[in-house]
Amino acid sequence: MRAMVSRSVARAALLALLAAAALGAAPAAAGPFDLPGYAKALNCAACHGTGGNSKSSAMPIIAGIDPGYFAKQMEAYAAGRRLSAEMEPYAKQVLNVGLRDVAEYFAAQTMEPTPIKVDAAAVERGRALSAQCAGCHGPEGKGNKAQLIPSLAGQPPGFLLEQIVLFKQDRRSPGDPQLVAIKAFMRTLSDAQLADLAAFYSAAR
Repeated sequence: MRAMVSRSVARAALLALLAAAALGAAPAAAGPFDLPGYAKALNCAACHGTGGNSKSSAMPIIAGIDPGYFAKQMEAYAAGRRLSAEMEPYAKQVLNVGLRDVAEYFAAQTMEPTPIKVDAAAVERGRALSAQCAGCHGPEGKGNKAQLIPSLAGQPPGFLLEQIVLFKQDRRSPGDPQLVAIKAFMRTLSDAQLADLAAFYSAAR
C-alpha cells in the first residue's frame, strides 16, 4: 500500500514538472490584438478598414505602411501642413495617444491590395506615363523607405487620383523644392492621363 502511494506521489510530481515546463515554454506568437497600438488605432478602422486594409476606392490602405512615413504624415496633418479637415483631428489624437505605437501597429499588418478593378488599357497607358515617376517611386511604384517615399502599388485608384490632382495643383507639400519637377510634369497631363497614371499604380503589385 505504501509503495502504491509512493508511485502516485511520484507520478503527480512528474505531471507537475511537465506542466511547469509547458508553462515556461516560449509564448505563442503575438497576434494583432496584442500589439500596443491596436486599441489606439481602433478609430482608424472606421475609414481605413480592419487593420488598415481599406476596401474603398477613396480611402488609402495603411496596412504595412512604413512607420517613418506614417509618422511624417500624421505630424503634417496635425500641424496643418497637409490640409485635411477630416484627418487633422484624428492625427492630433494619434499624436496624443502614442504615435509610435500606432505607426508600428499598422506597419505590422499585411497589406491587401485594393479589390477595386481598373481598366487594363488605362493601366498600359499609365505605365508609359509612369516613367517620369520611377526615379522616386520605382518602376512598379514600391517607393523608397530610406527616403520616406511611399509605395503606391495596390492603392485604391480613387485615392491615388485625388492625390495626383492635389500634387498637380500644388496643394500637397506646397512649395517643396524637391517636388517642383514632378509637379511641373503633372501640369502637362490631362485629367484622363492622370486617371491612367492612377490606374497603373493601383494595378501594380
